[in-house]
Amino acid sequence: MGFLKLFLRGIALLPSLIQGIEGMFGDKAGAEKKKAALEIVGAAINVADAIEGRQIADSAGFTDGLGKIIDGVVECLNASVWHKT
Repeated sequence: MGFLKLFLRGIALLPSLIQGIEGMFGDKAGAEKKKAALEIVGAAINVADAIEGRQIADSAGFTDGLGKIIDGVVECLNASVWHKT
């Protein structure tokens, strides 16, 4: 599977993944929850293999960008009406 397809499939999992992490780590700090999300998404899109295969040239930049996507999804979920209970 091409890296772009794998990446987009991993990104599509973020909303449900973040809600699951919130359920499991609700009392933990946001940084800990973000780290867990980065690890799970990273595994889902095989970041280690992509770095080794040179599909990702800048692993730090990629991880930073992925963290920003996670922050954006969290912000959208927190602002949504259906998220408020």
